[in-house]
Amino acid sequence: MIKVRWHGHACFELTDDVTLVTDPHDGSSIGIQPPSVRADVVLVSHDHYDHNKVKAVKKDTTTVVREGGKTVEDIQILSWQAHHDREEGAKRGAITIFRFEMDGLTFCHLGDLGHPIDDELAEQIGDVDVLFIPVGGVFTIDGEEALDVCRIIKPRVVIPMHYKVGGLSLPVERIDAFLDAARPDYMIRHVANEIEVDKSDLPDEPEIWVFTL
Repeated sequence: MIKVRWHGHACFELTDDVTLVTDPHDGSSIGIQPPSVRADVVLVSHDHYDHNKVKAVKKDTTTVVREGGKTVEDIQILSWQAHHDREEGAKRGAITIFRFEMDGLTFCHLGDLGHPIDDELAEQIGDVDVLFIPVGGVFTIDGEEALDVCRIIKPRVVIPMHYKVGGLSLPVERIDAFLDAARPDYMIRHVANEIEVDKSDLPDEPEIWVFTL
């Protein structure tokens, strides 16, 4: 059983016997509450201030991972390089896509993906149970582009991130356009701030799980 909790933006906490945190922020820099967690493992998709505040979640024994191809705390982590923009990184640089396994579940975190992906990359990523995907546009793919990525990767659960919420000072879009485009093909579940999930809980048909702060 994995507990998945959203700390806003692209920061998620995943906990079983180990606590893994993705793309931590410090809260104050982007206008929302800071993450209230201490991580065993931190994944950093790129070194922008709203994704790399490791100090906000770090303890003495924390392992920070910026690229995959390794096993940390029994978590197998793979990674692929992608771009933060549509100009092959010329505007905002590179980002790292992470795929990792915890408690029999396969997760993929797309960081600040700024462009569509192709079938070749989707095949390399492979089967995904839960996909964390940016949908807010401006600095990343937008809602319609995100839906296209979901159709290529085909996760069983989609968790949107990096969109406008109350207090967030970054000029990104709200989640509405993504959900409107997704409704014909996906059931949408609102799961509050956190959810516990087991492999047996995964839906037979793809769903979108919307977290709130």
